Amino acid sequence: MSHRPEPRSTRRLALTISILSLAVFLANASGCGSGENTPAPAVKSDSESGAKAKTAGTAGESKAATEEEEEAAAKPFVLGDLLEPFTPPSLEDVDRTAEWIDRPVLSGAEILRKKQQDKGPPTVTAEQALKLKNDYPKNKENNDIILNSVGRLAPADGAGVDFDATFVRHVSGDLKSTNPIMISSITEFEYQSLAGFGYLGFDQELNYFGSKDSIVSWQMSKDHLIDKIVLRDDLTWSDGRPITAHDVKFTFQVIMSEAVSPPAVRQGIDQLKWVEAYDDRTIVFFHKAALATNTTNIGIPVLPKHIYEKTIAADPTLARSAEHSRLEDHPVVGGAYELVRRERNQEHVVRRRESYYMHNGKQVRPKPNLNEVRVKVIEDVNTALVALRAGQIEQVELRPEQWVSRTNDDEFYARNTKVTALEWTSFHFDWNCGTPYFSDKRVRHAMSWAFDYDELLNTICRGLYEQSRGNFHPTSWAFPKAGPTPFRQDLNKAEDLLDAAGWKDSDGDGIRDKRIDGRLVPFEFTMLTYQSETGIQTATLMKECLSKIGIICNVKPTEFTVLTDSQQKHKFDAAMGGWGAGTDPDSNSNLYMTNEGRNYGQYSNAQIDELFLQGRREFDRAKRAEIYGQIHNILWDDQPYTWLFCRNSFYAFNNKLRGYNFCPTGPYNFDPGIFGLFKPSASR
Repeated sequence: MSHRPEPRSTRRLALTISILSLAVFLANASGCGSGENTPAPAVKSDSESGAKAKTAGTAGESKAATEEEEEAAAKPFVLGDLLEPFTPPSLEDVDRTAEWIDRPVLSGAEILRKKQQDKGPPTVTAEQALKLKNDYPKNKENNDIILNSVGRLAPADGAGVDFDATFVRHVSGDLKSTNPIMISSITEFEYQSLAGFGYLGFDQELNYFGSKDSIVSWQMSKDHLIDKIVLRDDLTWSDGRPITAHDVKFTFQVIMSEAVSPPAVRQGIDQLKWVEAYDDRTIVFFHKAALATNTTNIGIPVLPKHIYEKTIAADPTLARSAEHSRLEDHPVVGGAYELVRRERNQEHVVRRRESYYMHNGKQVRPKPNLNEVRVKVIEDVNTALVALRAGQIEQVELRPEQWVSRTNDDEFYARNTKVTALEWTSFHFDWNCGTPYFSDKRVRHAMSWAFDYDELLNTICRGLYEQSRGNFHPTSWAFPKAGPTPFRQDLNKAEDLLDAAGWKDSDGDGIRDKRIDGRLVPFEFTMLTYQSETGIQTATLMKECLSKIGIICNVKPTEFTVLTDSQQKHKFDAAMGGWGAGTDPDSNSNLYMTNEGRNYGQYSNAQIDELFLQGRREFDRAKRAEIYGQIHNILWDDQPYTWLFCRNSFYAFNNKLRGYNFCPTGPYNFDPGIFGLFKPSASR
C-alpha cells in the first residue's frame, strides 16, 4: 500500500560553534516547515512549528535543565571555582615568547560588498527584480536575479538608506532571556547579534576574523596556545561606562563558576585555561591545548562587570532576584541596538543606540542601517504568512507547502518576494543504540533501506529538498571526496538484514520478534516526533514502510520540551530530529562521541572518538578534511541515524527590504547578516 500524506551572525557576536549548532537545533526542531524558534531537537529545519535546529518556542527549557539549575542554585557562589589555579605570566613575558602571528581584523560588510562588486553590476535593478516571480526549483534564474539585485548591500557611505526605517521580523518563539550567557534559542542568539558585544565574526564562507568595529588587533602564538586581543578605546555600554578587557575576564570567570548554570555557553569556553585582562584593552586567552578549534573557544559573550559583580553572588541563576528580573527587561548592552520594549510572547523591540557609533561627538563606526527592529512572535507559521501578506510583518521563513502553493499569486507579489539559498540543515531518525531494537547496525541499516525517500522528498517536502548523504553537507569541505551513495527503498534488503540480525516472525502473527534474555520480544517500538504536520507525516511514512516488513512503529507526536527531556535521558526508542551546521566540523563531536551531551542515541565507536580528537589537533585544512571524511563514512556505515533530507533557506521578504544575504548558517547568523538589511530612502 502506498502512503500518501496530505500535501501540504553573527554580526559582532561569535559564540562557540556548539552554540551555533544548538541555536540551529533549537530552531529547526519541527520538521520541514519554517519558523525561527518554535515549540516543537537541534537542527535548523523547516518545520511547521519552527524546526530549524532552532528549537521551537523559546527553545523550551527541559526538565533536566531545570533540575540542573536548581542544583546549581543550592551551591554557594564562588567566582571561577571550576578553574584550576593558574598564575598568568607578565604581559612582557607573553610578548617575548609568543612569536605572534597576526590574525585578520576585518569588516564583514566590507568583505561582502567587495565580493558583490567583483561580480559586476546586477543585470537588472532591484525594482525590476521585485517584479519577477520566483518559481524555484522549476526555474532557478529568477531566484538568482532577485538575490543578486535586491541582495546588494547599501554603499559604504550610506547613500540612499532610510536611516529612520523599522524592520518588522517574525520569530516562532519568544525571547526567553536577554542575558548573553543564558542563551538557549535562536531567538536569543539573534537578539544578542543585535544587542550583545562581541569581538569575533565570520563571513559567508565561515571564515573567522576579528571585528574591525570592536578590536584593534588579534594575534595568536606560534604554538597555538595563546591568543591576544586589543580592544578599541571607543567602546561603551549603553549606560555610558566603557567596555573593557576586565568585562571579558569577569564573564569568563562567571561562566566557569559552578553555581552558575549556562551549560550551552560553557561548552568550548571550558577549554580555556585562563583569561587575563592586563589593562583596560588587552585580553590574553590561555588555552589548555593547541587545537584547531581554539578560535571559536575565545568567543565569549560579554557581561558588564560593573553591573553583575554586585548582583551575581546573591543570585547565581541570573534570573530570580528582583535586580536580575529588572535587568532582563532593561539590560545594559554593548551592541548596536538596545532593548526598548518587551511584551512576553508577543514582541520585543530594539532601537539603534547613538552611543554605539558615536563617541565624544565623532562617528567612529558605521551607523546601523535600521533605526528599529521589531521582532514579533507568531507561533503558527500559517498565521505568520497571513500577517506577511497583510503587511503586518516583513519576513517569514517558508515551509514547502507555503513556498509551492501559497506564495505565487499577484497579491503576494504586490507586497513581497521570496528567495532561497544554500543552508546546511538536515533531518534524520535517531535510533537509540542502547535499546535491544537498534543496538545491531544491521537493524539500523534495515531501517534505512525500508524508508520511502521518494515519497518524502516529492510529496511531503514538495521537491524542494535533497536527500541527505550523512552528517556533513555535500558542499562542506569536511564532506568526503568519495561520499556515500544515498539509500533507495529496498524492502527485500531490509528484510534480509532483519533476518540476519535474528528478528523473524517465529510465531506466525505477522510481527517480527526475537528472544532476548529468555523472553520473546516483538519488534514494536515508539517513534517520537515533532508536533508539526511535516514531522508527523514523515514519522507516519516510516510507520507505513515498516508495517510492510513486520515491524510495528507507534508514532508519538511530542511537545518539544518533553521530547528533549526524553532524549537527554535516553528514554526513547527512536526520534525524529535535525541539526543545523556549526562553523567548524568539530561541532558534530558532541553528537557522535561516546557519552557526549547531544549523543542522545547512545552511539559509541572508539574509532570515531579518536578521529574527532585528531581533527581538533590537526591545523592543516586538507588533512583535517581527510579526518572528517573518514568520520563521515564510518558514521554512514554505522547508521546511528537514518539521514533523511537537507534543506536550504526559504524566505519571504517585504519588497521594501534590501540587502539580505545568506550563508550555511542562514541569513542572520554571520557578518554582516541582519546588519546588511536596509530600506531605501524615498529619493533613491
